[in-house]
Amino acid sequence: MPAALLSVSDKTGLAAFARGLQRLGYELFATGSTLQAIQDAAVDVRPVSDLTGFPEMMDGRIKTLHPGVHAGILARRDRREHMHSLEQHGLREIDLVCCNLYPFVDTVLRDSVTFEQAIEQIDIGGPAMIRAAAKNHESVVVVVRPQRYSEILGALNEGTLDEQSRRRLAAEAFAHTSAYDAWIAAYLRHQGGNGFPPEISLTGLLAQPLKYGENEHQQAAFYRLGPDPGGVGGAEQVQGEAPGFNNLQDASAAFQLVMDYAQPAAAIVKHMNPCGLAVAHELATAYRLAYECDKISAFGGIVGVNRPLDRSTAEQIVQIVTHVVIAPEVLDEAKDVLNRRKNMIVLAARPSPGGLFDYDVRSVPGGFLVQEWDRAGFDRASCQTVTRRAPTEEEWAQLGFAWAAVKHVKSNAIVLFKGGAAVGVGAGQMSRVEAVQLAVQRAGERSRGAVMASDAFFPFPDGLELGIRAGVRAVIQPGGSMKDADVIAAADVAGIAMVTTGRRHFKH
Repeated sequence: MPAALLSVSDKTGLAAFARGLQRLGYELFATGSTLQAIQDAAVDVRPVSDLTGFPEMMDGRIKTLHPGVHAGILARRDRREHMHSLEQHGLREIDLVCCNLYPFVDTVLRDSVTFEQAIEQIDIGGPAMIRAAAKNHESVVVVVRPQRYSEILGALNEGTLDEQSRRRLAAEAFAHTSAYDAWIAAYLRHQGGNGFPPEISLTGLLAQPLKYGENEHQQAAFYRLGPDPGGVGGAEQVQGEAPGFNNLQDASAAFQLVMDYAQPAAAIVKHMNPCGLAVAHELATAYRLAYECDKISAFGGIVGVNRPLDRSTAEQIVQIVTHVVIAPEVLDEAKDVLNRRKNMIVLAARPSPGGLFDYDVRSVPGGFLVQEWDRAGFDRASCQTVTRRAPTEEEWAQLGFAWAAVKHVKSNAIVLFKGGAAVGVGAGQMSRVEAVQLAVQRAGERSRGAVMASDAFFPFPDGLELGIRAGVRAVIQPGGSMKDADVIAAADVAGIAMVTTGRRHFKH
């Protein structure tokens, strides 16, 4: 008679799975609360101590760490000496291991959890059993997800659990323990102070396969960082077709941008860059001003807002083709309006609280780069006025809006702001002069009286002078160029105000 060992913290579907195994002729063994749950379901099951000849001890810390368990899992059925050892010591084979781990992740995500409570949720015996079964997967079926129970029972019943299926289950098992260890390492690292360790693991839960990546010939999938990470990873889809790779990237860019503003804000993003952005006393006005920044580029864009999406704003959004809308909340009054464009993707996402994997990660061939997120905002007190004329109070307000925006624009980046709205954006140019050219070209007459933000210093006065000729009246930039004196002199000749922040905002 084959034997199955069950030890799970997630009891979802457990009774039905145990009953199905019993019908297939398996003798069941279980630990602790799993044993009780199966008994409560009126299914015959034996305690794991019947395999080990040893009682559970140390508050359940020691249950399965015993040759009576691990020899039965690890014994190779094609090795006579292995089978002889089992017989010699009176041990039996274990043919199926069903195990998922203590709820460490759910525990450490609770606000009030203590360090001691977290440590007690580090599973030892579970990962050891899973890894042993996965190593010997040719002989032992390993199951770590309740979602697999029905599939496994069907395959066992039909005799179709072939070598490829077993290897897939083994890979899933090792990924399960690897992700578990990654959370533990991240938690302990966070408790011991931040920094970049000699080895780092990032772990994600499959949110959904994607139709394709950036292009149709690239396969892709979307993973979230934990069960409820906030941001795009924790977004609820309100309506529309399944989002694609580019949809999610652009939605993330729009959401991060508007969440940098305290006032009601709306942004329209194309290809990870804002083509429209504004703040106002109400969301509908902010969206209108954002749309007016670049009406042509707004077509087919991604809209992000930082307030609950209301009917008035939704009425404007649906006037043109919009691929994605992302907001902290979508009010019921807006849903019927948005549904006029049924294919438009609408996401409700709360801000991400950060967390144990709170990194900006970029992949490169052969490795990946890890950095902190750029969360530095506008701080007027740390700015230095370097020109003879200081900004007016209104110019200070617009400079702050522009500086918050420019860090979300691909370098080289220039943003012109006026009346609470971006009026010109120059993004992703190899030359800063060309970035200014694009920004003032898009702004046209709106450049007159606008302020200008640059994500890095002006290496020469030419970019600044181009903005001055277009009518810019105040500028914010990091400073630090060898030609700072020449740049400041050009500003003074024109009678404009310029402040430096001492901090750049490159975005590649």
